[in-house]
Amino acid sequence: MGLFDWLSGTKKPEAGVASASPQQVEAAILEVNRETAPYSVRRCSDGSCDFVAEWKIVHVKWVEIFAKAGLERAARVKMRLDMDKHEVRAVDEDYTVSWRAGLPELSFSASAFRGQKKEVSFGKAYGFTEELKLGEIYNYRFVSKEMKAPLQDAVTGQGWVWRGVAFAKL
Repeated sequence: MGLFDWLSGTKKPEAGVASASPQQVEAAILEVNRETAPYSVRRCSDGSCDFVAEWKIVHVKWVEIFAKAGLERAARVKMRLDMDKHEVRAVDEDYTVSWRAGLPELSFSASAFRGQKKEVSFGKAYGFTEELKLGEIYNYRFVSKEMKAPLQDAVTGQGWVWRGVAFAKL
């Protein structure tokens, strides 16, 4: 594996692994779903890709003194099969939305990312819940490898290349 492959997140199958049919690759990608996983893998419904793996990291609302607030964060891996090259092109997407509404302010912020990403993050906050009880508002841990590695293994195990995409078309 070259430096550019490492930077782009490209993974190649081991030598001697025969290329499987597109249907077998699709089945292998969908088999990554499991009850204990914090993410889900499904067919893409909007036409922007063939499959999407999504991890809803945090989605919470809470009450502050004279205000309400919320935080939503999710990470996605969008995948498209290139049947001619026997590769799955993949791009990471990440978005965060936070808001606060109260006296005397109203604030909103959003951020998004598209490309290749290796991330380890965590967060925890305490305060008043929507039921006006003091307690933990959110507690999350996110490691991007936990979602991407099983997908990469499923693809390369079928003899296909996992091609990380940053700026090019998926």
